[in-house]
Amino acid sequence: MAAPMSADRFINALRNEGLTVVEVGAWRTHNRNHKGPWGPVHGVMIHHTVTRGTARTVELCREGHSALPGPLCHGVIAKDGRVHLVGYGRANHAGAGDSDVLAAVIAEKRLPPDNETDTDGNRHFYGFECENLGDGEDPWPAVQLDAIARAAAALCRVHRWTSRSVIGHREWQPGKVDPRGFTMDAMRARIGERLK
Repeated sequence: MAAPMSADRFINALRNEGLTVVEVGAWRTHNRNHKGPWGPVHGVMIHHTVTRGTARTVELCREGHSALPGPLCHGVIAKDGRVHLVGYGRANHAGAGDSDVLAAVIAEKRLPPDNETDTDGNRHFYGFECENLGDGEDPWPAVQLDAIARAAAALCRVHRWTSRSVIGHREWQPGKVDPRGFTMDAMRARIGERLK
C-alpha cells in the first residue's frame, strides 16, 4: 500500500530515469479528484491511444471528450519517446476492473484472468497512454518502447515495486485490448532489467 508520490517527486523520478519530460499546462493540479479518492496506489497501467499525431494525442489525453472528461492519464508517451505530463491525481484511464487482478498486483504475483469489473482502477493506478493506433500494424519505435519501460521503472523504483506492479489495460478490464503490438510479459522483462 502506498500513498501517491508528490507531483514534484513524480516528474523528478521520470527525469532521473533518463526521460525527456514535457509539462503540459497546469498538469500538477489537473485531475478528477472531485470524483473520488486517489490512492492508495498499487501499480502502473499501460495503454495505447488509438490516435495518430502527438499534438492531437496529447490534447485528447489532457482534455478528454464529452463521454469521458480528461485527464485520461498522467503521462502520454509519444512515438519519439518524450513523456508529456497532462494530469496528476485521479485520472480517467483504468476504469472498473478485476479485484483479483488488483490483489495479484499488490502481492506482486502472476496475474489471474480478468473476468470482473468490481474495482475502481482510477484510484489505484498511475496511467500512461502511449501514442499508437492499436491495430497491431502501427509500429512501436524502439525509443518509445524504451520510454515505456523507463517510465514504469521510475515509478516502481520510488515505490520499491517489482515489474509485476506494471500491467496492461487488457489485463485489468475484460474486453480491453490495449496495449496491442507488444506483450506485457516482454515489457515487464524490460522493466525488470532496468530495476536491476
